[in-house]
Amino acid sequence: MAVRRIICYGVNMTFSPIDPDRSGPRRRRFRTIPVRLLLPNMITLLSLCAGLTAIRLAIEGRIEWALGAIVFAAALDGVDGRVARMLKGQSRFGAELDSLADFVNFGVVPGLILYFWGLNELGAIGWIAALVFAICMSLRLARFNVMADDPNRPAWMANFFTGVPAPAGAIIVLLPIYVNLLGMPRLNALACIYTLVVAFLLVSTLPVFSGKKLGNRVRPDLVLPIFVAIVLFVALLVSYPWPVLTIGTLAYLASLPFGWLSAREFRRKDAEAAVAKQDSGTASARMEGATTHVDLSHVDDEERPSRLN
Repeated sequence: MAVRRIICYGVNMTFSPIDPDRSGPRRRRFRTIPVRLLLPNMITLLSLCAGLTAIRLAIEGRIEWALGAIVFAAALDGVDGRVARMLKGQSRFGAELDSLADFVNFGVVPGLILYFWGLNELGAIGWIAALVFAICMSLRLARFNVMADDPNRPAWMANFFTGVPAPAGAIIVLLPIYVNLLGMPRLNALACIYTLVVAFLLVSTLPVFSGKKLGNRVRPDLVLPIFVAIVLFVALLVSYPWPVLTIGTLAYLASLPFGWLSAREFRRKDAEAAVAKQDSGTASARMEGATTHVDLSHVDDEERPSRLN
């Protein structure tokens, strides 16, 4: 009996603990992740770090450096998506991370900077303005995520954003600070009203040029001029940040009506095409009905059945 127990124990321990039971479920092994999937997410995290650092700088009273951190975060936000598309590193995780970073960088941080700059002197009214701006930014980002999966969206809508995009909203809402740094007096009440107006533009249905359809290729004769223009813009932004940001903000606000006019023209063409399609369908239906009608007037009496004569 003892020998039989030892043999049975040895048979049972053939695959345990050295080799698990082969008939049982195997442990799931982690797959390796390509580096091209990590690089866009690293850029997004870097922009998030810049935005959170801007909060600290605003609390310490260094508003100029806080504005610089926001501009840097906006520049990184415009890079990470393009890098992901170039490297084919799009992922659901990256999209969710980018949306979260946009809410913090362009919704929470600008509102807090405005509040620490001067809206706090208005008391609860100033805080409500900063709060409304952050809430509108979150609603705008949520709507963007939902509309991105809409299959019934017209093709021409790819040229437009619905409402002011998040990075642009964060840059233009800080206009009162730019003007104040240029030497203009600080008008807290006007800044509060302006913040609410920009918050409304975020959640509005105003079509805004997106610039995504400008093309991914550049003509050879335009390469050097584009390099010169980029270097010139960066040099001006670093040397004269507040005039450049002020002029850029005013130019962007002035361009909003043109986006609305362009979108209205596209809608008019779609309506005309729909009416033309409906008229052609009605005409074809009438022609089919006319062809189904049998005309017996030309049939001779001899060819007619006897019962009809």
